[in-house]
Amino acid sequence: MHAELDAYFERIGWSGSREPTLETLRCIVLAHTRAIPFENLDVLLGRRIFLDEPAIVKKLVHQRRGGYCFEQNGLLLSMLTSLGFDVAPLSARVRLQRPRDFVPPRTHMFLRVELAGESWLADVGVGGLSLTAPLRLDTADAQTTPHETRRIVRENQRLYHQALLAGEWQDVCEFTLEEMPPIDRELANWFTNAHPDSHFKNRLLAARAGPNGERFTLLNQEFTHRRADGAVTTTIATPEELLAILAEHFGLRFPADTRFDCPALKWS
Repeated sequence: MHAELDAYFERIGWSGSREPTLETLRCIVLAHTRAIPFENLDVLLGRRIFLDEPAIVKKLVHQRRGGYCFEQNGLLLSMLTSLGFDVAPLSARVRLQRPRDFVPPRTHMFLRVELAGESWLADVGVGGLSLTAPLRLDTADAQTTPHETRRIVRENQRLYHQALLAGEWQDVCEFTLEEMPPIDRELANWFTNAHPDSHFKNRLLAARAGPNGERFTLLNQEFTHRRADGAVTTTIATPEELLAILAEHFGLRFPADTRFDCPALKWS
């Protein structure tokens, strides 16, 4: 795995310490979210998503692609473990823009990292709100990151990861600290990858964190560049323009004749 670590660090542009410390974790999480985009494009291309470590490393590192939570956090899990971190995968439900009386499927995975007697949450796979810094799990206080302010609160015997958006706390994920073994990841990944009601089958998504608190997000035909002074959204008019934006802003390059099978894409 040493050789794969070298390739991973080259992929994310990190050449600093490999000691399993909080500072190393912070640097790796930030570099990962800025270099490896969140995306569901293989789902729309009808390709199966494999979760074994060689497949994830091949796709996200060597082929310079992105992926969704099981791939993103699966890669981070492998790399942190190789570095000597005490890390475990946990299951969650994504709650962004969903009311509390709605129960979403448990199809999200993030990481719990133990460091010097403290627990930290790392999540590089939650789309346009992927964490760019680890969060302490044992406090409800607001925590700053290079991007949004976050917090973790306990309500109704559950924990909620929240982000401060437009002055209001909004749920990102709900979880119970239950670990997510490989078989549970396989089942959840099948739903995400194959079930006709999965939102990954019906929407085109890509996201990447940028410098100075910036974020680049793509939802169907809407490309948004968020900065500290506001957001600019552009409507994508053609498949060719979509491919150009994927290449320029997300580093995702496809043949010129590539077309994504997504009902939300309606070209004139």
